[in-house]
Amino acid sequence: MFSDEHLYSIALRKSALVGDAIFKRLIDAEGSAEKVWKLPKRKITKTYGIGEKISADIGNENHLKFAEKEIEFCLKNQIKIHLRHRKDLPKLLQECDDAPAILYQKGVFNEEIFPVSIVGTRNITAYGKHFVEELLEELKTLGIQTVSGLALGVDSEVHQKSLEKNIPTTAVLAHGFHTLYPSKNKILSEKILENLGALFTEFNTSQKPDRENFIQRNRIVAAISPVTIVVETAFGGGSISTVTFANSYNRDVYALPGKITDKYSQGCNQIIAQHKAATISTVKDLIKDLGLNEPKEKIGELFPKSEIRLQMTDEQLQIYNIIKNHPQITLDELSEIADVATYKILPLLLEIEILGYIKSFSGRQFQVI
Repeated sequence: MFSDEHLYSIALRKSALVGDAIFKRLIDAEGSAEKVWKLPKRKITKTYGIGEKISADIGNENHLKFAEKEIEFCLKNQIKIHLRHRKDLPKLLQECDDAPAILYQKGVFNEEIFPVSIVGTRNITAYGKHFVEELLEELKTLGIQTVSGLALGVDSEVHQKSLEKNIPTTAVLAHGFHTLYPSKNKILSEKILENLGALFTEFNTSQKPDRENFIQRNRIVAAISPVTIVVETAFGGGSISTVTFANSYNRDVYALPGKITDKYSQGCNQIIAQHKAATISTVKDLIKDLGLNEPKEKIGELFPKSEIRLQMTDEQLQIYNIIKNHPQITLDELSEIADVATYKILPLLLEIEILGYIKSFSGRQFQVI
């Protein structure tokens, strides 16, 4: 099941300070992990400009012994080992410059099924739960699979609701397969596998769920899907790193807006305002944007347009009506017509845009949708 190349790849990646970038550089030059492993130390340093501290640890027999035990562990626990340089990774992840050198997999990941990454805060609110429920209810017949990080909060809700609706779901972990964090999600992880889902990790069995691993994990969550949906997050929440990765991979990103006073909507509102994510105004429009087939039954809107005007304050309605009558009006023009200072109008514009009733253009221009 596993070749010598798997053995030497694990040993090489275990070597001190050999990260994914150095691993790729050496493999690209020599053609295989086994050849790199057996290179003279002087050649590694002189030819490839690798520091002596790093080159000294390549070829360390202890790492080879670790790799042997790692392969035994994988065989015993039915874990697949994917090598990037053999083009074994899921295709969307494979194309990323910072893809992991090695990816471990439990369970089934069917690349023919459209993946949708859904992430968010560990402190999910009733609002977030309602959205996940409604979204997955409409997606369940459209041939998709969900991807998240198995953390508490939004991640767990996504995996759990996916299972309830018979949607395949994949979890990306921030540690090796020798443990499961958080431990209270162990049963959930087992159910994911039982229901033809998958668990992925780039970390071997010597690596614990350290803080920095979660950001590394987030890049895989972003890379493995063509789209990432942010349900709820606070300012500076962990999901922001997922958005940053998704943007760098040219993936589509959507965020669920909320009240500007709600802590776990503030991060979503921010990335929408910064044009790092598109606004989710209705589930119907989101599904249309994703290019998925229209569901057989009519999809209810998350924010029905008939209700939006009722949700608007008098100040918001005043601004909205001016924009409606003056397409692509500038901020300064809007301020002059409304006789309201620009600094007072900006928060109103953001709130109306979040409701999905206007859109902004470069040059601070605005138009009704």
